[in-house]
Amino acid sequence: MVSLALTLVMIAFVVRLLQVQAVDADEYAAKADRNRYVGRVLAAERGGITDRNGVDLAISADANDITADPTMFTRDQLKVGDGPEQAAALLAPILGADQDTIARKLRTKNTRYVLLARRQTPQVWNQITDLKTALVKKAKDDPGTVNVLAGVFQEPSSKRVYPNGDLAAGILGWVNAEGKGGGGIEQQLNRDLSGKNGKIRYAQSGGRLVPTAGSAETPAVAGSDIELTIDRDIQWAAQSAITEQVKKSKADRGYVIVQDTRTGEILAMANSPGFDPNDLTKANPDALGNAALQDAYEPGSTAKVMSMAAVLEENVATPETHVTVPNRLHRGDRLFKDDIDHPTWYLTLNGVLAKSSNIGTILATGQLGSNQRESNRILYSYLRKFGIGSYTGLGFPGETRGILAAPGDWSTSQQYTIPFGQGVSINAMQATSVYSTIANGGVRVAPTLVRGTKGPDGRFTPAPKPKKTRVVSERTAKTLARMLESVVDDEEGTGTKARIPGYRVAGKTGTANRVDPATGRYRGYTSSFAGFAPADKPRITVYCAIQNATKGNYFGGQICGPIYKEVMEFALKTLQVPPTGAGPANLPVSFKP
Repeated sequence: MVSLALTLVMIAFVVRLLQVQAVDADEYAAKADRNRYVGRVLAAERGGITDRNGVDLAISADANDITADPTMFTRDQLKVGDGPEQAAALLAPILGADQDTIARKLRTKNTRYVLLARRQTPQVWNQITDLKTALVKKAKDDPGTVNVLAGVFQEPSSKRVYPNGDLAAGILGWVNAEGKGGGGIEQQLNRDLSGKNGKIRYAQSGGRLVPTAGSAETPAVAGSDIELTIDRDIQWAAQSAITEQVKKSKADRGYVIVQDTRTGEILAMANSPGFDPNDLTKANPDALGNAALQDAYEPGSTAKVMSMAAVLEENVATPETHVTVPNRLHRGDRLFKDDIDHPTWYLTLNGVLAKSSNIGTILATGQLGSNQRESNRILYSYLRKFGIGSYTGLGFPGETRGILAAPGDWSTSQQYTIPFGQGVSINAMQATSVYSTIANGGVRVAPTLVRGTKGPDGRFTPAPKPKKTRVVSERTAKTLARMLESVVDDEEGTGTKARIPGYRVAGKTGTANRVDPATGRYRGYTSSFAGFAPADKPRITVYCAIQNATKGNYFGGQICGPIYKEVMEFALKTLQVPPTGAGPANLPVSFKP
């Protein structure tokens, strides 16, 4: 009977073995593989961002994703019931995470992988490794000690670092927790920068790689590097100047843009206040983004250069044309005035621009057509040619195209305020482009921020050439440049604080009533200055605007003129632009009646 019983047991074993190893072998092997083999994503290295000279503005540094295998924290595995809680208590201070959240992740069922923290520095993983080593050593000396961190691992990753802190943050943007661009160039060119992730599948035991079991890997493809048009040093000068003035004036914000007049390349685009993309937790939400492209505001008198361009191009007047400017002008439903009370001025058209007369501008643009409706239509066509009401072509996230109504929709007051820059809204880049167009002989070159990309293979691909559009004739542009010199050079001009010794400077001041974004009503002022140098052989355009200065002077020539001078001087020296040596235009500002 014993022999029979043993025989039956052996027959049962043999049948079971045949079933497992022969009949159902493939099914059991597949189940084993599912438990034995694990896969993970191989993150592609994000491309870097540099300035035009190759200086790093955004780089990717080595980091680690901290992961865990929840099956290694069960009671069966650790022989204790509170393993996840013990591990969480040790990890929370190191990872800067919530202890309960970590414990909950370590108790996750039906998975062998949970992510505890992304993109931690090598120092963080070193601290965890030291703890794990200490627990192993203690367990040898004290059998009652449990290594509750045995199931914690790391995966190679990378962390976005901005070596220059807040410098050019509005342009660069940031990378979010998922590793995707959250703003600026990082968002706009995220696909190029991100590259393509790879995959790896390998055998493991106890959370460790089994080298002899083989693996399958699809390598990651690194992202492309982006070379911007900006110059880090000029960006620094612009950002320092605008930050200091915004603080001094207790203003809401301000921006400075520096552009190469010939190529359309943006050499600097600075915002204040800004933010540090390395630590968004300390950033003011209102300061995120790029206000120089995202703010729409009424430009004021800096827009008069477009009105004058229309008057000159249509042969309505010349710089010497006489314009009698009264103290008040009644048009439509309003009584218009200049920024100061004055007796009747006897100005030339050049003097109207130099003294920034609203009344003189209304009188001049009123001659564009046979009636006011026709004048409105002609002026509108020139505003559109200069890019007002259209996107700049940068394709930047969140960019506004401003507000320019069709001439048939202009209100009674708008048809007289738009010529001097009220009733129309623009962004700072559009304003800069207007002056670059005049400086470039009347040809508008679409602004650019990207010079090119360098792929993983090291090959540099230049960005497409920007679009060029003829706006006004070269003759009109040169005449306007000479008129803009009077704003700065003539003692009666409003921009004398923008003078630069040794250089001929063309520029225009602006002080506009400002619409408060919170209430939609006029409150405070937009102060601005725009211009280029050298005036007779332009190379650089600088535009500055400050929103709602509440301390001290708020006139554009007074608070933005000095910024223009400081930034322009720095840019001219940095690019080694010599003075032309020629004398100023000295066009007449007034006439004797």
